[in-house]
Amino acid sequence: MRKLLRIILPIGLVALSIMIVIGLANRAKSQRPEQKEETDPAMLVEVIPVERVSLNLSVFSQGSVRPRTETTVVAEVSGKIVEVSPHFVAGGFFRKDEVLLQIDPSDYEAALKRAEANLASRKAQYADQKARSEQAMKDWINLGRQGEPSDLTLRKPQLAEALANVQAAEAELQKAQRDLQRTKIKGSYDGLVRSKQADVGQYVAPGTPVAVTFAIDTAEVRLPLTATDLSFLDLPSVTNSSDTSLPPVTLRSETAGMSGEWAGQIIRTEGVIDEKSRVTYAVAQVVDPYGVLGLSQQDELRMGTFVRAEIKGRRVDDVVMLPRSYLNSDNTVMIANSNNELEIRPVAVIRAEPRRVYIGGGIESGERVVTTQLDAPIAGSRLTIRGEEETAPDAEAETVEAQASSGDEHRTGDHMAH
Repeated sequence: MRKLLRIILPIGLVALSIMIVIGLANRAKSQRPEQKEETDPAMLVEVIPVERVSLNLSVFSQGSVRPRTETTVVAEVSGKIVEVSPHFVAGGFFRKDEVLLQIDPSDYEAALKRAEANLASRKAQYADQKARSEQAMKDWINLGRQGEPSDLTLRKPQLAEALANVQAAEAELQKAQRDLQRTKIKGSYDGLVRSKQADVGQYVAPGTPVAVTFAIDTAEVRLPLTATDLSFLDLPSVTNSSDTSLPPVTLRSETAGMSGEWAGQIIRTEGVIDEKSRVTYAVAQVVDPYGVLGLSQQDELRMGTFVRAEIKGRRVDDVVMLPRSYLNSDNTVMIANSNNELEIRPVAVIRAEPRRVYIGGGIESGERVVTTQLDAPIAGSRLTIRGEEETAPDAEAETVEAQASSGDEHRTGDHMAH
């Protein structure tokens, strides 16, 4: 009997183990969720709707502010400087005809008096010769002489010499007056002293530089423009002085963390193409850059300031404007179509700027441009638009609920069996 048990008992244990394993496998199989067909996941992206508009294109350039008129002031007479204006300092503003320097006028006042005295003497000599000539004519008539008297009889050579002496004396007087006036060096315009090269007590000779000044009524900026830039602008004609088309320009600058903005106009082009850079220079003008003449309410714009210019260009109609980063290098943009699928669409670029791009064709109003950067965009890829709500399908929800109910039933049956 024991021998029989030794044989039957192991076989029974093995059979029981097999049955337990099969039962557990069937139970696990019954609880395994239904496998879904695998699909490619949708990419989460952001989009912006576009609109076709009409606008004026802008052309960008840059340059430095410079004065319209700059002058090296020199002495026209010699002498010692005896007085200077308090405005005659580097950076000092002065008005037109204001006396900046006074050269010692003593010698020139004396020269003026000598010229006046000489002129008076010459006029007296001329009057004497004229009286003698008239008396000679009377004597000729009173003596009853026939014919015309000779020039020598009428003292015409002496009269002509006296008249020439008067004219020479008048010229000397005018020169003496001008020399005296030139002892006062005046401003030729409302301006600013850039640099001072002479001061009180210094002796100057004709031609000695005493200062460098510039006018402050207007400032100018030379702006280089390429041939492409010129195609988007209506600039003043070089040959037609009556051309009144003056494109507005906005100048901007940042210095030491401070930013400024000024309004101006393109007043002319220089009419030549630079042989090295192949650019044409347009000149922008800003009125009353320092704001001291009361002609402008803008902030101070100092000479030498480096500015960036935005020139108002020609008007274009029915275009789409996008940030430059949304345009691919091959002139395509990514579109999310009505089925939320990715399209890579070629577009017609009218103008590309550093920050913006203007598109003429290839995209319509209301279409959505993908703004998210994709590493490897593939046309036809499924997209999920950020901000749009996603709802799980009803069938999937029912499957999840059925699985939960099935698990509860199995757990209740096990408990009752125990």
